[in-house]
Amino acid sequence: MAERQAGARAPPATVTSDDAPGYGKRMDLSVAFLGTGGSVPTARRATACLLVRVGGERLLFDCGEGSQRQMQRSTGLVPVDEIYLTHYHADHYLGVPGLLKTYDLQGRERPLQIVGPPGLGELFRALGRIVGRLSYEVELVELEQGDAVRHDGYEVRCFGVDHRVRAYGYALVEDERPGRFDPALAERLGVEPGPDFGRLQAGEPVDGSNGAVRPEQVMGESRRGRKLVVTGDTGPCEMVRLAAHEAELLVHDGSFADEETERAAETGHSTARQAAELARDAGVRLLAIVHVSSRYDVREVLAEAREEFAATEAPRDFDLVEIPLPERGEPRLVENGARAATQV
Repeated sequence: MAERQAGARAPPATVTSDDAPGYGKRMDLSVAFLGTGGSVPTARRATACLLVRVGGERLLFDCGEGSQRQMQRSTGLVPVDEIYLTHYHADHYLGVPGLLKTYDLQGRERPLQIVGPPGLGELFRALGRIVGRLSYEVELVELEQGDAVRHDGYEVRCFGVDHRVRAYGYALVEDERPGRFDPALAERLGVEPGPDFGRLQAGEPVDGSNGAVRPEQVMGESRRGRKLVVTGDTGPCEMVRLAAHEAELLVHDGSFADEETERAAETGHSTARQAAELARDAGVRLLAIVHVSSRYDVREVLAEAREEFAATEAPRDFDLVEIPLPERGEPRLVENGARAATQV
């Protein structure tokens, strides 16, 4: 397995400049909840795992025990492009060896990136006997706090969270999109409909009836892209609040009920209410609490959170959140949607 330090500013198979080849490109964005339980899996809730669809790419955030089985029960065993690990507690990575071996048995050839905090290489040296030789390349990317992995049209940024070990959250942030094009105004300025309309929208000046017509003359203000934030295990902290500012969806640790606020602090976790308070203060559009301890009735924990922030959900395994463009509506939870959407 190849290793690379993203701290050297060379994330694999990405661009590191501010250039964005996918600038303005519309992409589907959804989150399939494959594991929503706490540290101990139950019959109804597996350990931590999220499958994010961004356009044609599939990103896995954490890969707890049984993640490949959860995929087989819902989306199918899709060939993910990258796996992001928030930290190295077993309930967040035990599913990786099985998933890698299954891909190998299926004859996968495409390389796979696995991304995480420092210590990723050490973890995989320990897992080497289990994983063995693979038919495809696995590249390990260790991030330093604040690093980002660049994609076409978006990036995944890491940030430090408050847990018992070094741990990261991740913010998937789309590039800004161009403003709306005004074709009637362009025609009044003498631009012929057709290829010149496309050039203006791509940022190029074109000829009009009275000289050059510049894109800013016929394009509205830029529109922000969407933001998805996944915290992994964490206590409530300022870094999460900053990273989640005006996010469409925040997936946050909600391990404990109010009655165990002190234990949450001792173990580096959050109560559902604390997660809701943070979501409210950050101005997010939808909060999804996960990692709820199996000792609770999730409905009661969810009720505590909704007292602080009404737009809170506690997804079950195989629920799906669809995230439309901001001007097209609010994120929405689709119960059992990961099973219904066969191409997640």
